[in-house]
Amino acid sequence: MNIIQCKMCKKPFHSIGGLNCPECLRKIDLDFITVRDFIYDNQGADIDTVSEETGVEKAVITHLLKEGRLTLASAGTGGTYLMCRVCRKPIFSGSMCEVCKNKIAATMQKNMDSNNPKPKESKKYDPATSKYKMHTKHD
Repeated sequence: MNIIQCKMCKKPFHSIGGLNCPECLRKIDLDFITVRDFIYDNQGADIDTVSEETGVEKAVITHLLKEGRLTLASAGTGGTYLMCRVCRKPIFSGSMCEVCKNKIAATMQKNMDSNNPKPKESKKYDPATSKYKMHTKHD
């Protein structure tokens, strides 16, 4: 275990791979529930409205959107929407738009297929269709 500084509260903690301390993770989970419930009841709300009405910081909402735990119906104002990492188009959840995800998935599948060619089927001998006949000596 490494001792690192929490990304949110800046306190040192023992990490097993995460960037946030257990207290901040609990807070994020509680904020998630609050925001999720608000969005469910107020579909179409943007980040600014959600933040104002729930008291959850925009940074936390953006974090939840990037993780893909939340999806907003509209991007909002003030440049608070997310951008696709590849094409830089506005998105409402995650880190890439669907078009770029599909392109990357297709490229990965193509690379996997080219690196793992299908084994050739061995031809099985079928005496009924074979042009070669087995000759035996008959007495």
